[in-house]
Amino acid sequence: MEKRSFLSLMVMLICCVTAQAQSKVWTLEECVKYAIQNNISIKQSELDSKTALIGKKDAIGNFLPSLNASASHSWNIGLNQDITTGLLRNQTTQFTSAGANVGVDIYKGLQNQNTLRKANLSIVAAKYQLLKMQEDIALNVANAFLQVLFNKENLKVQKEQLGINEKQYSRSEELVNAGSIPRGDLLDIKATVAQNNQNVIAADNALLISKLSLAQLLQLKDFENFDVVDDTNMRDENNIMAQTPSAIYDKAVEGRTELKIARTNLEIAQKDVEIAKGAFQPTLQGFYSFNSRVSYADVPVFDDKGNIIGTRNSAPFFNQFSDNKGQSFGAQLSIPIFNGFSVRNNVERSKVSLERSKIAVEQQDLDLQRNVFTAFTDAKGALNAYESSVVALEARQGAYNYAKERYDVGLMNSFDFNQSQTLLTNAQSEVIRTKYDYIFKIKILEFYFGIPLIKN
Repeated sequence: MEKRSFLSLMVMLICCVTAQAQSKVWTLEECVKYAIQNNISIKQSELDSKTALIGKKDAIGNFLPSLNASASHSWNIGLNQDITTGLLRNQTTQFTSAGANVGVDIYKGLQNQNTLRKANLSIVAAKYQLLKMQEDIALNVANAFLQVLFNKENLKVQKEQLGINEKQYSRSEELVNAGSIPRGDLLDIKATVAQNNQNVIAADNALLISKLSLAQLLQLKDFENFDVVDDTNMRDENNIMAQTPSAIYDKAVEGRTELKIARTNLEIAQKDVEIAKGAFQPTLQGFYSFNSRVSYADVPVFDDKGNIIGTRNSAPFFNQFSDNKGQSFGAQLSIPIFNGFSVRNNVERSKVSLERSKIAVEQQDLDLQRNVFTAFTDAKGALNAYESSVVALEARQGAYNYAKERYDVGLMNSFDFNQSQTLLTNAQSEVIRTKYDYIFKIKILEFYFGIPLIKN
């Protein structure tokens, strides 16, 4: 009995968890945040920022002294010069040498300083690139989100129309049986119901595909249960249309990321010119080196007559290392005189890149101005289209109601009545389309004005 109660409890818990998982719906803010955290392109852009930080470490390293140590050991077997007598004889000689060198740039035409400044600018540019990627992803997510909402409402319209026509089919059967309308009208309505079924299937497929597209933007694997909130009340909450295009453009010039990227790239190009010019100047380096050597050989021992009576080992290792050590230090001045025009050509190339960056800033500013005024015009046109579609829908609804009254009493044939229904459905779909088109264009304008899609 207790076991059965336990199993029942487990089944209830699993059902509750499953129902909760399936009832999860995503808001626009949740979708944007999740996409920014998980999108692959954004992760790649984050790696670019890390690369820029490594570049700064390289630039800082240019200011530090270089330290290198070296050591070697060799064997010479056969006919070698005796290190004590200078004579050639067959023997095995070993040599060990060790040393260390330290070098530091004292002056290098300010290249190290400018390289560090360029590295700092590259970090800023990488951050702007990451922000631009996040903004682009946010806009894509918003567009895909609104597409899901549009398809949801469109599916509702198609289902409602199907329900109306099914009721109308039942009503027409009664009228046919009563002899009020010919049987051919019933066949026309039956065909209309079949067409409505096809429209529902097409609308349902479009909704599924739009959900799949949004789930892919979010990098979600379990997209089968993915759904979004039915937020049909989205509107111009920030009253962005009350602004003038010039005011929106002025605000965009101050804060738009793409313009900041172009300006930062211009500063980087200026540093490249300064770095290239630094190669014209002399360089001064300080250095210090230490070295010592040790040799190993069987040193012959001679008697009073000059005959070899035996051998003895070389002096101890550390004694030789101490006796043979040497040090040197100083400074090296290098003055560039002629390097096959390489320095001059590098300066010219960097100047060309600088001019390209200047043109890019001007072009980005022109593009921004054109995009803002175009976006404002599009938003205004979308608003007018939405308002007109609402008026048209009211008129189509009135015409349909009048046609239904006439059809019910046999004063209108089924063909004309179906035409009225079709026009009403098209008007309903047009209201939905223009509504979400207007909402998306408002979001673009808000982006240019510096209003984010989500709150931090």
